[in-house]
Amino acid sequence: MRREEFKMERPGLCKPGDVLDITEGKLPTSYYYTLGRAYAMSANFVASERIKSKQGTVVSIEETEKGFFVIVEFDE
Repeated sequence: MRREEFKMERPGLCKPGDVLDITEGKLPTSYYYTLGRAYAMSANFVASERIKSKQGTVVSIEETEKGFFVIVEFDE
């Protein structure tokens, strides 16, 4: 299992247990991922760290001073 963190700007868009699709975006030297219907965004990943799964399960949502972070688990 692999867990990754996604930044969410507004609360209530998803909840633990939700299975959401992810969409891969490409930058000149890295990749990024969008969770669900633009619920949250990932950090940038180099090619060797790309996420191979097309869906992930929301494990938890954490609120910090910098906003909301969604922890998603993938079958990898």
